Amino acid sequence: MEIKGITVTLYEKIVRGKDEFDANIYDETPVAIHNVLVAPVSSDDIITQHSIKSDEVIYKLAIPKGDTHTWTDCLVEFFGKTFKVVGEPVEGIEEMLPLSWNKQVQVKYYG
Repeated sequence: MEIKGITVTLYEKIVRGKDEFDANIYDETPVAIHNVLVAPVSSDDIITQHSIKSDEVIYKLAIPKGDTHTWTDCLVEFFGKTFKVVGEPVEGIEEMLPLSWNKQVQVKYYG
């Protein structure tokens, strides 16, 4: 039996300019990402997190090797709902991991 993920939609932020306060203005571009593993976060994961917002995290996503998209602070859609990436992606060395995934992100429900 082969492990296989689902397709999620990542709304990648692309800088399109600056506002009057010199802050970046973004466009969100939807991108289909295939073979993403989705797993609920366990209560042990929540308790051991150092983040004050850890109680909001409900899923971990495993991202396939070779993915070059920016996941930080982006929206993600799957299961008919929208989620927001919390924190920074955690990435392993592709060659050292035997399966098809080398990056993890955590998401919270967004609406």
